[in-house]
Amino acid sequence: MTPSTSPSALADVDIAQLIGDTEDEIARLVQDRDPSTHGLYEMVRYHLALDGSGASGGKRMRPLLGLLAYASIAGDHRRALPGAAAVELGHNFSLVHDDIEDGDVERRHRATLWTIHGVPQAINTGDTLFTLSRIALHRLTDLGFSDAKVLRLMRLYDETCLALCEGQYIDIATSESDDLMGVDGYFDMIGRKTAALIAASIEAGALLATDDDEVIARYRAFGWALGLAFQINDDLLGIWGAEQATGKEASDVSHKKKTLPVIYAVEHAGPVDRERLLALYGMPDPSAAEVAEIIAILERVGARDYTRREARRYRDEALAELDATGVVAPAVRARLEEIIVGVISA
Repeated sequence: MTPSTSPSALADVDIAQLIGDTEDEIARLVQDRDPSTHGLYEMVRYHLALDGSGASGGKRMRPLLGLLAYASIAGDHRRALPGAAAVELGHNFSLVHDDIEDGDVERRHRATLWTIHGVPQAINTGDTLFTLSRIALHRLTDLGFSDAKVLRLMRLYDETCLALCEGQYIDIATSESDDLMGVDGYFDMIGRKTAALIAASIEAGALLATDDDEVIARYRAFGWALGLAFQINDDLLGIWGAEQATGKEASDVSHKKKTLPVIYAVEHAGPVDRERLLALYGMPDPSAAEVAEIIAILERVGARDYTRREARRYRDEALAELDATGVVAPAVRARLEEIIVGVISA
């Protein structure tokens, strides 16, 4: 199968336009429905950074990848915008709830929603974002997609949201336990929490663009590997990254998060380092010196290098799966690689 548009037609893929078009699609969905609910949609717009404040709403990476997947097969991205909007709204519903569950007070350099409006209103706003994400999908019917295709996309969306909830359950249960999961268990968790949504975003773009199930499966595999690489890279930055790059402190150790470097170190450290690492992680409020000691143990055991290698391995696997689709126009392929290498900085 070959792209339905010539490479020259896609030579000037404008990432800013794709993001802007996605935000315009979302903005139409999150306008006030009636005066009595103005405050609700004000909270929605605040969290999405569509409130005119100039704050960052994030990279919009998931909808962007979906639109590029669609454009790599079908050309013009605009018919896929409702799907992109649904993905971004769905991602953000999970972030609102995550902030509450993790007790995070800042996201993207400003206060999280629950710290301003309280937990009940923030939960309701997250639920609103989820509902709006499903409403977004209905517009695909108006754009001429078949009911069967829209229903298939909704099934994909629902299964992805369920996987996300399962992954979050595992994450919360593990964080509340004194025991660390193994590396294999960790990959299962991030597969549900992170890779599933990125894979579904890309699969949705392909699903809207073609009926070729083999091509759709390749795009999903591309997204799955990319999602794993994204989370592993985030684990790396969570300990060794700069605040400017991540939008938050490199504080996973001080918060005693059980991310891949820590799990790997516990599995592979010698008895002395393992005992000391577990003792340090058991402290309720480790000092700066104790945090530095944890990081030193991680580096001595090779956790930093292992995590970097894994991020690169899955990044390269993602690009190989992309090439295996056999349908990607060169201009879109170049844009996708640019985004992937830019985000996966390991």
